[in-house]
Amino acid sequence: MGKESGDPPHGGKLIDRVAPAEKLAEARAEASHLPAIEVTARNVSDLLLLATGAFSPLTGFMGYDAARSVSKDMRLPGGVLWPIPVLLQVTADQADRLGPGTGVALSYSGTVVATLRVEERFAVPRREWTKEIFQTDDEAHPGVAAFLRAGGIALAGPVEWLGDPSVLGLDARWRRPAEVRVEIAHRGWQSVAGFQTRNPIHRAHEYVLRVALEVTDGLLLHPLVGETRPEDIPAPLRLRCYQVLVEEYLPKARVLFSVLPAWMRYGGPREAVFHALMRKNFGCTHFLVGRDHAGVGGYYGPYDAHRLLRSLASDGLGIRPIFFEEVFYCRRCGSMASARTCAHAPGERLNLSGTEVRRRLREGLLLPEEFTRPEVAALLSEAFRETQVTAHG
Repeated sequence: MGKESGDPPHGGKLIDRVAPAEKLAEARAEASHLPAIEVTARNVSDLLLLATGAFSPLTGFMGYDAARSVSKDMRLPGGVLWPIPVLLQVTADQADRLGPGTGVALSYSGTVVATLRVEERFAVPRREWTKEIFQTDDEAHPGVAAFLRAGGIALAGPVEWLGDPSVLGLDARWRRPAEVRVEIAHRGWQSVAGFQTRNPIHRAHEYVLRVALEVTDGLLLHPLVGETRPEDIPAPLRLRCYQVLVEEYLPKARVLFSVLPAWMRYGGPREAVFHALMRKNFGCTHFLVGRDHAGVGGYYGPYDAHRLLRSLASDGLGIRPIFFEEVFYCRRCGSMASARTCAHAPGERLNLSGTEVRRRLREGLLLPEEFTRPEVAALLSEAFRETQVTAHG
C-alpha cells in the first residue's frame, strides 16, 4: 500500500482484521455455516472501525474485565489508555447457545458483514457502567438511553470483517486508517491536525481550521457520519457543506478530506479522548478540541473535555490537543475571535447555537454571513425548504 506516516498508532500497532481479498469468498462461505445474529447499524460501525484499526489496539469486542477496567479507570487491563467500552450487546435470546469457542456470523439487513469468535459471554451491569462512562444515568441523555436500551448480554472476542463499507452508505470519501497514513506520508506532512464535528461547517469551525493550518503541515478534515440524534443535521447535507469549504475557501493541497463512520455516544470528556485516539490511529499528531466537545444538554461543563485531555497529555494520550475556547463573530472587531483575542463585551458577539440555527432554517430565515458562508447557508436553507415541502405533502 505504501509507506505510512511516522507516528505510531495507539498501542504501537495498527490492527487489521479485514479478510484479505483473495480469501474473502472462502471466508464468506465458511460464515454461511455459522449461527447468525442480526446486528444494528451502530454495531456495524464499530465492526468496521475495529477491523480497520481505527480502534487500535482493540481486535474485537471487549470482555468483562477489559470493559470494567475501562469503565472504572479509563485503562485496558494492561494499562493502555482507553475511555469507553466497545461492546456487542445482544438479547438473551440472541446469545442463547453462543458460548466460548463458538463462531458467529454477524448480519446486517440480511447480509453477513463480519464474524466473531466468541471468547466470553457476560451480563452487562448497564446501570453501574452508565454512571461511570457518562457521569449520569439520566435516561434523557441520548448516550445513556442507547446503552440502557441495548441488550443486557455482551459477546466478546476477535472479529473479522467480510462486508463492504457501502452497507453503511460509505463511498470513496471513506478511507481506512492505513490509507490515510499512506496519503499523509505521500504528502510529506510531519504534523497533522485532526478535526471532528457532527455539525454543519460554519465560520467558527473555519477559524479553528485556519489556526490549525498555521501551526501544522496539514489538516485531516474528518467529519463524523455515523448515527447522531434525529434532530441533528443529516450527514449527506453536512458533507455537501464541507465540500463547499474545501473547494472554495481552504488550500486543497494542505487538506485531506475523509469521513469517519463512527456514531455519537454524546459522552462528553471521555468521548473527546475516544475521538482523539481514533485520529491518532489515522496518523494525526494533533487534535482540535473546542467548547463542550461531544457534549449534549447540560451534562458536562463547557471545558471539561479540555481538562481531561490536558491531564492525559503526558499520561498515555500520544496525540497533542489544540484547545479552543468559544469562537464567535465580533461586530466591533469585524472578524472571528474568542475571549482570548477579543476585548469587547458579549453584546457585540454573534454566536448561534445549533438550536437557533435549526429554528431559523425551519422558519425560512437566512443565516447571516458572519455565521456561515453564503454557499453553505444556501445549501442548508434549500434542504430545509425541501424537508418542509415533503412534510406537508
